[in-house]
Amino acid sequence: QAIIHPDTNETIFMPFRMSGYIPFGTPIVVGLLLPNQTLASTVFWQWLNQSHNACVNYANRNATKPSPTSKFIQGYLGAVISAVSIAVGLNVLIQRANKFTPATRLLIQRFVPFPAVASANICNVVLMRHTELEEGIDVLDSNGNIVGSSRIAAKHALLETALTRVVLPMPILVLPPIIMSILEKTSLLRSRPRMILPIQSLVCLAAFGLALPLAISLFPQMSEIETSRLEPEIAMATISKTVIYNKGL
Repeated sequence: QAIIHPDTNETIFMPFRMSGYIPFGTPIVVGLLLPNQTLASTVFWQWLNQSHNACVNYANRNATKPSPTSKFIQGYLGAVISAVSIAVGLNVLIQRANKFTPATRLLIQRFVPFPAVASANICNVVLMRHTELEEGIDVLDSNGNIVGSSRIAAKHALLETALTRVVLPMPILVLPPIIMSILEKTSLLRSRPRMILPIQSLVCLAAFGLALPLAISLFPQMSEIETSRLEPEIAMATISKTVIYNKGL
């Protein structure tokens, strides 16, 4: 199901499949959570993360309507700019906060990636797939026949996908900083600082493995909606009380 796109029946490129999200995304998560980030490294990891997310969002979108390349580029640029701006802005605010001790400042900085990534993920989904809001997406009856093209169904699809993208980074970007702040105080890691990065990588991998199935399972890919909630012309075009649409992943 993750390999074949439900709308096009084409094979999705491996790094952008939802089943490839963990192996290809974990190194990026590790980079996002590295301590003592410079401005350049913050920009680099946020750019790389949103670039990967943009490709995943595009590859797993609702593809019942053609989407021009120019729209993809506009959405990609908007997502990257929003992610980098939020992450850099939060880091600058923390650096200028005189009330925090250096240790507290370092701990808070570790949590900066989450609000930056979560808000940018929403921008990423909306900007990458905003043509669906303009043109609508196909809705199908129980027999798989196309009933019509609905903008209302497109809004539901984008909202559900955006919520998934907010829930997804919660365990990935919140749990590892908490766990690592505890582990780094142990005698094992104090005496062997070279083990911090490999252990952090394993912690991130475990958090990602937990978060992805939880986030994806919030809403089914083929979602159902009552025809009475859709446009009048669609409600009149079928006797089915509900129709289904591909939410995208």
